[in-house]
Amino acid sequence: MSSKRDEPKVFFPWEKRRGVRSILGRTRARQALVWLGAGGAFLLLRQHEHSLRDIRATRATITMTDSAIGAWRADHERGCPGGLADLVSGGYLHQVPRDAWGRPLRVSCPGRRDARGFEVSSDGPDGQPGGLDRVE
Repeated sequence: MSSKRDEPKVFFPWEKRRGVRSILGRTRARQALVWLGAGGAFLLLRQHEHSLRDIRATRATITMTDSAIGAWRADHERGCPGGLADLVSGGYLHQVPRDAWGRPLRVSCPGRRDARGFEVSSDGPDGQPGGLDRVE
């Protein structure tokens, strides 16, 4: 009977067939898996941050448009503008506001929640009107 001490310590890789556990036990393989996992986590976090960045930018545009509509209504006896182009032609905005995905914002006047107010919203990343991912 031979023991583990009698086995040669130097061998060619093709002489012994080892399983996945022995490959993962090697330092380089473990390091590669750690780096791949860290890279994957980095990419997921980066994608998440990009989507949050777009939502924050859209909310900032909505706030700016909200202020412009409030100024319009103060100057026009609480009346609502006919569209976003009216705000541009009246000098309340420099250009028609768009969300982070390049689509114009939606203005509903009177608003759904407040009959005397107004609401500004974006269709969100999917572009579906009134979708679940809209930004208000």
